[in-house]
Amino acid sequence: MDLVEVSASAMTHESYRALFEVQVKDGTGSGPPGGGYGADYTKLNLARTRRLERTLLLLPEVRVTMEAADAQTWLVLTEPWCGDSAQNLPVIVALAEHAPAITVRVLLRDAHLGVMDRYLTNGSRSIPKLVSFDPSSGRELFTWGPRPARAQELVLRAKQVPEAQRATKEALATELHTWYAANAGRDTQLELAGLVKGLRIP
Repeated sequence: MDLVEVSASAMTHESYRALFEVQVKDGTGSGPPGGGYGADYTKLNLARTRRLERTLLLLPEVRVTMEAADAQTWLVLTEPWCGDSAQNLPVIVALAEHAPAITVRVLLRDAHLGVMDRYLTNGSRSIPKLVSFDPSSGRELFTWGPRPARAQELVLRAKQVPEAQRATKEALATELHTWYAANAGRDTQLELAGLVKGLRIP
């Protein structure tokens, strides 16, 4: 798969946000088949996105790393119905906005399953998934997602509980988004900045 070619047909983040707004305005937000997502959940995700766009503060050390980042394209697989995306994509975009050499492109997961299936998480089409690559050669640099490590651990612990004792999907979502609210994008910033910093040879 040629990542340069794939990204050429991907959306800008501005186009994705416009699509997000239209889906909420028209009530057309949906989700994966059988996923239990709908227009109300997409509307909630837009509210989460807007809140982060207003309140996110970049850590000083992260800002320095991003300003010095080498040229790369961040291709993000996502969907407006995804709660994790609502909590992480605004952080991804804010980081890129402070990195003159980084370009963000967005692919809708459900329209690009061939690409998504190259970046599964434990066999699942979990999003958002960020793929960083060299825009000149197309060489893959790193991947990240679908959520920060500590949030991923929270989800995995919940799934390891015997099914009869397992929290409901709604209860797990509440716990996860409570964690996101308290963390305020910090872990996502630090993890991505660490990956970017690791690309450079001292």
